[in-house]
This record gives sequence, structure tokens and C-alpha cells, in this order.
Amino acid sequence: MSKKETAAAAAVVQTPEYVPVDSDFVLKNDESALAIDENFAAQSFWKDALIRFVRKTSALVGLVLIVLITILAAAGPGMNKYSYSEQNLNEKNLAPRVPGLEKTGMFDGHETMKTSSGHTKINSYVDKGLKDVYYWFGSDNFGRDIWTRTWEGARVSLIIAVAAAIIDMIIGMSYGLISGYFGGRVDMIMQRILEIANGIPRLVIVTLLLLILKPGMITIIFALMLTEWISMSRIARAEMLKLKEREFVLASRTLGAGSFFIIFREILPNIIGPIITQVMFSVPTAIFTEAFLSFVGLGIPVPQCSLGSLISDGFNSFTTHSYQIVPPIIVMALLMLSFNLVADGLREALDPTLKEM
Repeated sequence: MSKKETAAAAAVVQTPEYVPVDSDFVLKNDESALAIDENFAAQSFWKDALIRFVRKTSALVGLVLIVLITILAAAGPGMNKYSYSEQNLNEKNLAPRVPGLEKTGMFDGHETMKTSSGHTKINSYVDKGLKDVYYWFGSDNFGRDIWTRTWEGARVSLIIAVAAAIIDMIIGMSYGLISGYFGGRVDMIMQRILEIANGIPRLVIVTLLLLILKPGMITIIFALMLTEWISMSRIARAEMLKLKEREFVLASRTLGAGSFFIIFREILPNIIGPIITQVMFSVPTAIFTEAFLSFVGLGIPVPQCSLGSLISDGFNSFTTHSYQIVPPIIVMALLMLSFNLVADGLREALDPTLKEM
């Protein structure tokens, strides 16, 4: 051993062992010294999603419109003295007339009629001596209040669409999760059944079902339930195939967890974001499908009404009294647009990969 190595070894041996003292341990309670981003550290996934959703203006506008239309659908039919089925042939085909606005020349009950000699402006309220009668959206061919019927129809359409969407979510989500989790022959058989169901035109299924069963709200919900779950099942299956080999699933399986426990308690909470988004997208689809069925006469029976049946009734009088078709069309368009805007906002808020976009 050289002299240099010997000196180094002696220095190491002679260095006394360090003994910690109390002054070495100081509690760090100064926030500036810690420099921790408390907002990020304390922020949960749902809180972060809520913040991103609120920051999207279009989603907020859609949510406000949905709330407003829902409130009017609940309270609108009771805001005047008319009922949705009350008929008064003496007050049929009256143009919109709103108290307070009639003095401004707007919504004063007049309408422009097309005749063989040109256009003429008439006011049926004045011609019939109806001084204290007001129809905010006008009246139809049977003297029924279009305001009351519009919001009654919006209520029926919302109930049908939301109920069908929830039922489709339960059926499609369960079907897709089970198919994707077990895989193999189970997945092959379930996917072939899905392809057969998807190959049959939905309109044929719904039409045959409505011809066999008694037309009504429950029948339409059942018809939509049979045809609208396929998209949900495909999304759930795709998410299951992506997550079923993750470490937390393998850990649960190693600890003895059963298949259905893993599916509905471990994997389902991790895909709830895409599921909620798909539900929001399916609501306007259900509204449109119900409106189409009612428009062709396969929907809600009279005297009940929905937005589709109101559009059908207004279409028959479009060339003479065009104002009758405007309210249900606007309400349905706003409903479908609002749900799509909210669904788009939820998709961006619940998808962490879109956080920085």
C-alpha cells in the first residue's frame, strides 16, 4: 500500500461518527419555503373536470338552455288557463297575442294571409270580438293553446328521451363490459348477436313494435330501448379491452376478486366519463327518433302530444298558418343543440388527454 493510500485510510478511520442533534430536525411550516401548488395537490379528478367544464362557454350555454326548457316543460302548461287537450272551435287558428306586447305592434294577433289577389293582413281577435283573449303562441285548428301544448310536448319528449337513454346505458354498458371482459368465445357470440341486431333497420323494428303494442309513452320507450343500446355497448367493450389487463385489475384478480366485482367495482368507475358522454349524446338522438315516429303517426296518441306530433300538426297548416309549426321546431332544435353542446363539454372535461387542448 502506498503512503497516499495509507494516509487516506487513516483519515477515514480517524473521522468521528456524526451524531444527529435536535436542531437538525426543523418543522417546515413556511408555505413560501415549501412552494407547494396546493390547488393542484388538493384538486380531485371531478373537481378538475368541473373547472374545465365551466370554462367551456358553449357547454354552459347548453346547460342553461336545458335547465330553462326543463323548467318551462314542468311549469309552462300551468302558466295560463288553458289545458293541452281543451278545444274551442270559436277560437281556432288565432295568431300569437301577448299582453303588453300587442301595443307595440308585435304579437298583437294579426297575421298575413296569402290570397288569390295577393297578401292581406287580418286580425281574427278583432274580427271575432275577442278582446280579453290571449294565446301566447297562437291556437291550432281545433282551438287548442299552442303554448300549453308545446311545453306539454316538450315534457313528454324529455321524459321519453331521458328514460330511453338511461335504460340504453344500463343495457348497452352491461352488455359491452361483459363481452369485453370474458373475451374468447363469449365475446365472439355476443358480438355476432350485436351485429345481427344492428343489421335490422331500426325503423322496421320500431314500426312493427308500435303496430303490435298499444301506442303510448311506455311503448315508445320500449321501442327505443331495443334499438339504441348498440353504440353504448361498443364504447363499453372498447374501454374494457383497454383496461382489463391493467395492473389494478390483475391485483384484484390475484387477491381473489370475482369477475363481476372487477367489472362493476374496479373497471366501471374508470370508464364512467365516456359512458356519461355517450348518454348525453344519445338523448338528442332519442328526441329526434321520437319526434320522427310521432311525425309519421306512430308516436303519442291524441289528445296527448309530443314535439313530433306538434310539428306534424303544424306542417299540415304550414301554408296557411305558418306560426303553428314554429314553437315546437324551435324548442326541439334548442333541445338537441343544447344536449350536444353539453355532451361535447363533458367529453373534453372528463377526458384527461384533452386537458391541455
